[in-house]
Amino acid sequence: MVHDVEIRTARLRLRPWRIGDATFHHRLWEERDERVPARRHISADGHPTVVDLEERIRTYDSIPEPGLLVVEQELTEIPMGYCGLVENSVGQPDEPELAFEFLQEFWGQGFGTEASHAVVDRAEIIGYRHLASTVREWNTASFNVFGKLGFKSTGEREPDSVHGDSLLMRLSLR
Repeated sequence: MVHDVEIRTARLRLRPWRIGDATFHHRLWEERDERVPARRHISADGHPTVVDLEERIRTYDSIPEPGLLVVEQELTEIPMGYCGLVENSVGQPDEPELAFEFLQEFWGQGFGTEASHAVVDRAEIIGYRHLASTVREWNTASFNVFGKLGFKSTGEREPDSVHGDSLLMRLSLR
C-alpha cells in the first residue's frame, strides 16, 4: 500500500515515488561509496537497470508509514535524494528504521538533516515510540545527521571486516 503522503519543510518537499524517478534513483546507485556492499551497487551485468528500478517503484509498498519519500527542493522540484522509514532490519517491527540517501552534489547543505527532521516529526505524529537506524562506522556524514536528530548508539554492532561494522542507533520519541 502506497500512502499518499507529502511532507514540506522550509526548503524541501518529500513526496511519493513516481515512475520517472527511476533515472534519478539509478544515479544514486552509481554514486554509492565503494565501501557499500556489492548488493547495493550496479552489478557487472548492469543491474539494477532503470527499467528494473521502474518496476520497483511500480510495486513499492510504503510500509511502515510514511515509507521512503523522494526529497526535492521546493523551488526546483528536482529529485536530490530520498528519506523515510523502512522496516527494521534487526527484528523490531514496531521500531522502523530511518533511512536517507542523497546525490553527492547535494551533500553538505543540510538537506539530509532537514528531511530527516521532517520524517521524525511525522513518525511522532503517527505514534511511533522509537526509531532505529544502522550506519556504517565510516559514514561520518550520517553520524552527524543522526547526532543532530538525537539518535544514540545502542552499543550493538554488526561486524563486517570488508565493508565496515554497522552500528545500531536508536531514537526515543515523546
